[in-house]
Amino acid sequence: MFIFTNWAEDLSDSFLSGDEDNGGISNKNINNEINGNWLLTSSNSIHEARLKAKAKRRLRKNSSRDSGRGDSLSDNGDSVRGTITAPTSPKSKLLDRKSRLGKGRGLPKKGGAGGKGVWGRSGEVYGPDKVDEKDPNYDEAQENCVYETVVPPLDERDFEKTVTPIVQEYFEHGDTNEVAELLAELNLGPMQSEVPSLAVSLALEAKASHRELTSRLLADLCGPVLTHNDMESSFDKVLRELPDLVLDTPGAPQLVGQFIARAVSDQILSKSYIDGYKGRVDCEYTRSALDRAAVLLKMSMGGLRIDNQWGTGGGQRPVMQLIKEMNLLLKEYILSGDSKEAERCLRDLEVPHFHHEFVYEAIVMVLESKGEKTFKMVLQLLKSLSESSIITIDQIRRGYERIYMDIAEINIDVPRAYFILEQFVDKSFSAGVINVKLRDLCPCRGRKRFISEGDGGVVKLESY
Repeated sequence: MFIFTNWAEDLSDSFLSGDEDNGGISNKNINNEINGNWLLTSSNSIHEARLKAKAKRRLRKNSSRDSGRGDSLSDNGDSVRGTITAPTSPKSKLLDRKSRLGKGRGLPKKGGAGGKGVWGRSGEVYGPDKVDEKDPNYDEAQENCVYETVVPPLDERDFEKTVTPIVQEYFEHGDTNEVAELLAELNLGPMQSEVPSLAVSLALEAKASHRELTSRLLADLCGPVLTHNDMESSFDKVLRELPDLVLDTPGAPQLVGQFIARAVSDQILSKSYIDGYKGRVDCEYTRSALDRAAVLLKMSMGGLRIDNQWGTGGGQRPVMQLIKEMNLLLKEYILSGDSKEAERCLRDLEVPHFHHEFVYEAIVMVLESKGEKTFKMVLQLLKSLSESSIITIDQIRRGYERIYMDIAEINIDVPRAYFILEQFVDKSFSAGVINVKLRDLCPCRGRKRFISEGDGGVVKLESY
């Protein structure tokens, strides 16, 4: 008990001395205040300031985590709980610079229309920009300006590089409307009259079907794209260049004469075009071309169709006409025996996709013939065409398969058709025209025979 009493008295004395010290320090601090700032002179006042700063730092560190609980500082720097500060208050914004509440809908910023490299919201259509008259770069003279795309005119070098692929592609597809659209997009300028001469010069080195396509192209371009004066000046240029064209195409004078006659027939050139050259032609090739055109025009008055003088391209001919021409080709070959001429004529038909019909007609001719001459000549021709790859293996196979399918009907008119076909197929295999698989597909005719008298007249179907 005695010890406890002394400890209590010492403790009370310490508290009293502390109050006295605090009072002394307080009075001293009041006396040392200058311009609103405290001048701390004692060690206790420095220690007290450190405690307040430490409390402020602790509160500032935990402000983001405890901002929702409304912590605040008292006047002496102590943390006071229970006072809830509104989230929109300046003190709350100051202490809570970044939200940790998890609020928001999770949508992208600015609805997806913001960010680096983004031109706007997807699907957004922008209207015309309004001119700001207060803009320092505003020019009233440019407000009513109309901007158009200007295509520079083609010179001679660019003209050939641009128009030549157009004409060559036309030889493949044959669509004159596409050529007219492509030429309309170009600014031909003074080179407009050069289009027919370029097309004719390219057609001279091409096939007959390409010349026919060129004549149709000139007829369709005259009016929408080219004028009659352009056509006349272009053919004048072709006649002047005939000495150079003959070097590459020896038959150029005759071909140019046919082009002129066809142009007059299609009303591209006037009927007096040829008469305008009478008496003033010195070049031999030009005179030959004009004479050829005059002769064709006179023959047209007697019933000759100039509009089909070049013939029709293979893919555009009727099937019956192709079959007729192939039969005539085979008959001419049987009479002359010239396989080279037959190859040239077959190549000029320009129907590689229809060569199986030629093989079919050749084998039918063998089946219907009565001698060995046709058999050997047709076999030799097919071998020559197969070795030169004029007729592909696929076309030969299709021709033989068609014969296999129709042999039953052919046998009605030709009783020995099965027998002749078997011989021809064997010879074709020996000559290397067909392979083993195609040879084995050859059909055999079934025949009726009685096995023996003891079988009671039972008929047995057998093949040989």
